[in-house]
Amino acid sequence: MKNTLFWRLCAFIALGTVLLFWALSWLTNHTETSMSFIDAQHQQQLLNYGRQAETILRQDGEAALVVWLKALQQKENTWAAVVRSKITPFADTSLPENYLERFQLGRSVEWKIHLYFEENPTMEIPFSDASSHFLIQLPQRMRPGAFLLYAKLFLQIALPLILLCILSFVLYQHVMAPLRKLEHATKAFSEGKLDVRVAPYLPHRNDELTRLAETFDHMAQRISMLIYNQRQLLADLSHELRTPLTRIDMAVDFVEQNINPKQALERLRYEASTMRNLVEDTLTLAWLNNESPRLNTDDFDLVELLEVICEDARFEYPNCMLTTDLPANAEITKSSQTALGQAFENIVRNALRYTPATREVNVSLTQSDKCYTLTVRDQGPGVPQDMLSDIFKPFFRVDKARVSDKALTQSAPPSGFGLGLALAQRQIAAIGGNISAQNYFASDGALLGLEMVIRLAR
Repeated sequence: MKNTLFWRLCAFIALGTVLLFWALSWLTNHTETSMSFIDAQHQQQLLNYGRQAETILRQDGEAALVVWLKALQQKENTWAAVVRSKITPFADTSLPENYLERFQLGRSVEWKIHLYFEENPTMEIPFSDASSHFLIQLPQRMRPGAFLLYAKLFLQIALPLILLCILSFVLYQHVMAPLRKLEHATKAFSEGKLDVRVAPYLPHRNDELTRLAETFDHMAQRISMLIYNQRQLLADLSHELRTPLTRIDMAVDFVEQNINPKQALERLRYEASTMRNLVEDTLTLAWLNNESPRLNTDDFDLVELLEVICEDARFEYPNCMLTTDLPANAEITKSSQTALGQAFENIVRNALRYTPATREVNVSLTQSDKCYTLTVRDQGPGVPQDMLSDIFKPFFRVDKARVSDKALTQSAPPSGFGLGLALAQRQIAAIGGNISAQNYFASDGALLGLEMVIRLAR
């Protein structure tokens, strides 16, 4: 799913917001309800007032009750009264018994108090005769909800702020955890730890940040490979340059000492040409490795290109047998004639170099609906099975990798610097193709030679 992190955050925030409003509403209602009842101690005090009034009325009479009521009103700074009630229906009507039982002139001490009313309610404590009632306006000191304002401030400001901070922290951790790992990996990579990767530390995530980590790992893999390749290339190039440089030094000494100056100059010219070719091939290889270009600007006839290359190879190796099995034409589009020609030339020359004069190199081209398949078969000594992939490595010596055959090895010409097949592989990859190598055998199991197979998209 695209934008996984976006939808995850949306769901988290939406759910968190709904839960936040629900929790605030529930807590507000619950708090207001719990604060709307008279404290139990005050309830008992009001009930005691009612019992005292009834006791004084019965034992000491109304005069004593008047004095007590005045003292009570002054003490509680409110009004109080004792009344008699007798409900008398008329017009041939009657009241249900349950109504008479529920009827009250004021509020019971156990009832909920409306906190938003400015005036305190009138409380009623009925006497035992059910016709007399003690009434008192709830004293201000007994009014519930004294801390309602502070509770509202906490519920409407402090609590939402705390919950939103917690929600923000959870979201921050969810987003920053992989970013923090990516930061540490980037720092470690910049310090030279080229094997550091991020994706293994995020096994249970699958969102944009995971894809960012995978992109970083891909970048780190590519950069580390480029660095390793450059280091190896530099080390190999340095090693390869030592021999021609040593020979150049010796040739310069011969010229200075006038010892065979003509031969020394030829040696200088040969070694300079060798070094130039080595450096040019190495730079080309480095460019292909580093830039990974896509060479797809040419449309041409593949058969025509192969015929030119084979003709040049026959001229260069007149004692070798080079046969071809090519169709009449093979049009290829979005390719590179230069890169493909250089790659084919290196492969064909390599095959001719290791095939004795009495044997044959065959170049064949077949085509299908999707690709062309070029096969170059030599009849040389082959390559050890475990080294077939190594022949495409820079500066790998083909003659050292091939199956031991002293007669063939001694008669074979020098194998160059080991860059031909490495360049060919990268040039073919740059035009979207691939190359592989394998030994091929006779029906009796005898090794016949090496087979290079190149596949190109049509």
